[in-house]
This record gives sequence, C-alpha cells and structure tokens, in this order.
Amino acid sequence: MSKLQTDHVFTSESVSEGHPDKVSDQISDSILDACLKDDPNSRVACETLTTTDLIVVAGEITTNSKVDFEAVAREAVRKIGYTSNDIGFCADTCEVDVRIHEQSADISQGVTEGAGAFKEQGAGDQGMMFGYASDETPELMPAPILYSHKLVKRLAELRHAGGDAAKYLRPDSKSQVSINYEGGVPKSINTVVVSHQHTEDMTQQWLEDLIRQVTSEVVPGGLLHGDVRYLVNPTGRFVIGGPHGDCGLTGRKIIVDTYGGVGAHGGGAFSGKDPSKVDRSAAYMARYVAKNIVAAGLAKRCEVQVAYAIGFPLPVSVNVDTYGTGKVEDSVLTKILESNDVFDLRPAGIVRQLRLKTPFAEGFRYADTAAYGHFGRDQFPWEKADQVDALRSAVGA
Repeated sequence: MSKLQTDHVFTSESVSEGHPDKVSDQISDSILDACLKDDPNSRVACETLTTTDLIVVAGEITTNSKVDFEAVAREAVRKIGYTSNDIGFCADTCEVDVRIHEQSADISQGVTEGAGAFKEQGAGDQGMMFGYASDETPELMPAPILYSHKLVKRLAELRHAGGDAAKYLRPDSKSQVSINYEGGVPKSINTVVVSHQHTEDMTQQWLEDLIRQVTSEVVPGGLLHGDVRYLVNPTGRFVIGGPHGDCGLTGRKIIVDTYGGVGAHGGGAFSGKDPSKVDRSAAYMARYVAKNIVAAGLAKRCEVQVAYAIGFPLPVSVNVDTYGTGKVEDSVLTKILESNDVFDLRPAGIVRQLRLKTPFAEGFRYADTAAYGHFGRDQFPWEKADQVDALRSAVGA
C-alpha cells in the first residue's frame, strides 16, 4: 500500500550553511553568480573542496566575466561566519588553491545553439531529473524536510543576529525531523534531532532550551502535541566542526537539497553548474511542473520525471506519477508536458521560461540555493505557481 494511505513515521535531515559540504556548495555557487553577473552565457562547472585551512576550487569555466575566484571564495566563507583561526578554518587566512580551465569543446558544441548536430541547444549531459510536490504544507513540500530546513536556518539567523547565540554557537549544524503520518497526512512531530557546533563554555541546558524555543517558532503548533522527543547534541559535545572537523565537497548533499528522501532522485548534484546543465535546470523545471499541478488541484501529490541525452534538444522521456491522487489520468498530464505548450522542456526553453541566466534580475542568487534547500522558498522563479490556469485549461477543468 502506498504511504499516502498508511500510518507511518518519516524522517528527513537538513544541514546548515556552516556544514563543510554546504560551505563548498556556497563557494561553487558564488563563483557561478560572479560569472553570470557580467556574462549570462557563462559556462560553469565548478567544484570545491574544503578542509582544515584549505579551499581547493577546480573545474571548467568559460566566461567573459573578470572573476577573482580566490576573493569570491573567501567572501563566501566570511559571510557564513568562519572568521576566526581558533576554529580551524578562517576566510582571511586559509589557503586557496584555484585549478580552473575552460569547458571542453566537445561539450560546448552540444549546448551551443547552431553548433551541434541538431542546430538547437541540446542538453549539457544525459541523465534523468525528478520534481516533486505535495499538498501537505503550504509550500507544497514534504513536511519533514521543510521543517528540518527551517530549524537550522532559524538557528543561523540567531547566530548572525548577535546575543547569546552569537556567543555560543558556531556555524556547523545539522537537524533531523521525524513526523507521524496518519492516512498519509502529517499529524505530529515524533522526534527532533539537532547537533550544533558550539564553544567550550556553552552549557547543554542552554542549547536544549534554545532548540525547543526555535522548534516552537518554525513548526506549526498543531504538529507539536503529544510526546515530542528532543535529541540535542546526542554525543554530548560538538566543538570541532566545519571543514576542520570534516572535509567538504560540492554536491554531496543531494537529498538535503531536494525532498529529504521523499520521491526519487536522478543522482545529479546542482551547485556550481550553470543552467545549460540539465542536472540543475531540468530538476528546477520538474519541480515547477509538479508544484503547478498540485497548486492547480489536479493532484494531491505529484512526481515528474524528465530524461535527456547530451546534445539532444528534447527530453527522451517524460513521466508523471500522481500516486493515485490525480483528478485526471497521469497519461493526460504526461501528454500536456510532451506538447511543450504549457511548459517548455527543451534545455533552452527551460532557461527562458525560468529566466535562469539572469538570477540577479530575478531577485535571487544561485548561492541562495546552496543552503536550506533548492525548493520550497518563494524567492526562486521555479517556485511560482503561475501556470495553474493554463494547466486547468489544458485538461479541460
């Protein structure tokens, strides 16, 4: 039986902006933003490694923008809050090693309009991408990942704001939220887990009180009833953290970045990739499609899969699965997507429809996506539910 109809507990995790993998993601996406700012046609595939007092930036970048990669990396780390030598990683003193070269000409001809075999911009790689939406939260996101993100994001806001949080908390943290479902509907919080890096003089009781306070701020009161279990710094100590405690790599938190383990994942990471890479852009489009289908009332839950071949301008397959909750057959929705009338699933069409080459003009930065999830926040253009009427018209609703 589908979990939509059963009683169960589901758990998702998030990690903060100070987690070493997220530090790497934010550096890679900050470099992408810097390239796109003056050259929207930049081709960027940027990977970052972070460890004790070291940042390594590598990959393929072709751009007309004049970018100081080292300066961008240092500023991204500084913004997170790694500004002191005593925690093993400092924006101002760490070593930065830049190993960047241009994009492969073989790849370039496949994603440049008029240059490839099909004379139209093709996909930057093969692969399959998934988008998901559910009506269980106002953001049309699965509840466990949504509230996991909100927990660590709020803790980071308090740390940046000053006061005791700034005194005791350091940038690295993780959260995990387990939710009791009844009939597929979230009913109550089962367990909240938070591990947060801290100073030597912080007390466990202070942190436990803070986590309970923040949970009450970010989780709807209707879910906070019964016996909620709180597990705060379960090892009893988390002083050594960030890139000093664990090596960070771009693209290693793909489940945190998406839906927290709900639905499928194609395997491709997002950060550091320009919009010609369908790993990123098509995953954003699939979310956009799924969210609009649910927002239109055509399903309570929806997963969209698209797949591509490198250099080929059309998806090689499209699939819609509403888990039996659809108001119309899944095949009807699939045919609408295949027509490209409401949503343009060609790589160039995705970039145009979601305006992915000009993030600053659209009011977001790719670096904003690199912590607290790529989905469920209204600041991103793929989160707009602006095709509801077009979808209803297309199905005759």
